[in-house]
Amino acid sequence: MTTVNEQEGAARVNPVKQKLKDYGQLMKFTLSFTVVFSSVVCYLLAPNISFYWPSVLFLFAAGMLITGSANAINQVVEKDTDAMMKRTATRPVAAGRMSVDEGWTFALIAGAVGVIMMGYYFNWLSAGISAFSLFLYAFVYTPLKKKHSIAVLVGGIPGALPCLIGWVAGTDELSIGGWILFAIQFFWQFPHFWAIAWVAYNDYARAGFKLLPDKGGPTKYAAVQALLYSVILVPLGMLPWAWNMTGWISLIIVALANLFMIAQCVRLYRDMDVKAARRVMFSSYIYLPVVLIALLGDKL
Repeated sequence: MTTVNEQEGAARVNPVKQKLKDYGQLMKFTLSFTVVFSSVVCYLLAPNISFYWPSVLFLFAAGMLITGSANAINQVVEKDTDAMMKRTATRPVAAGRMSVDEGWTFALIAGAVGVIMMGYYFNWLSAGISAFSLFLYAFVYTPLKKKHSIAVLVGGIPGALPCLIGWVAGTDELSIGGWILFAIQFFWQFPHFWAIAWVAYNDYARAGFKLLPDKGGPTKYAAVQALLYSVILVPLGMLPWAWNMTGWISLIIVALANLFMIAQCVRLYRDMDVKAARRVMFSSYIYLPVVLIALLGDKL
């Protein structure tokens, strides 16, 4: 049996360790890492760009700061609704472990430093798009989530802009390759996000978020919409090959990944339950890195 002192000691958390953990939660480290990964891959896909560790690390650091800033603002603004939902109640601002002022300070400094890093090391076009993406996510998408389900469409823009940012960082121009990569990630987000909204529907509804495309919640219409956008990914997935950005192997892998996503969305339409929605959600988590790595594979 443990003593009272031992129990109290175990309950006490190292303040430095807790603070680091809180900042990791504030910037949504795992989500930010995924977003920045797509940006780095698209940078490496740009013509005349080869793998150079310092550039990759600099892009990764700048991207993490910018994305982390947007996520921090999101949590500060939504601290009250975060506290109402089981999946977000432990976030540092919502739980009261971090003040609103501290959250804002981190967000403003991280965002400014990240944008400046993009402009100084790469180019100011990519820095401008990064700043626009941050603003759109934090100050348009975030408050819109409680007003209308069109927020998912609006949020899809900053969600896909990292692909364009990475491409522009390597090319300093808004060319067709960047827009193709943007489109793939943009349309991927709909089945991905609607699956999440389906799984966590009760939590989101309790907080007043309107995220599914049907006011009735998880309905056949929502399942059809997820399926429709997964089908759109099929022709989009062929565009990198059509524009000579990748080769045949990449085309085949991307096509198989698209068919896999369609199958999961068909299953959601057929079964209409949380289990099927969760399968779409986890399949979408697998889909994106598989597609991005496949696109990059011919260049490595």
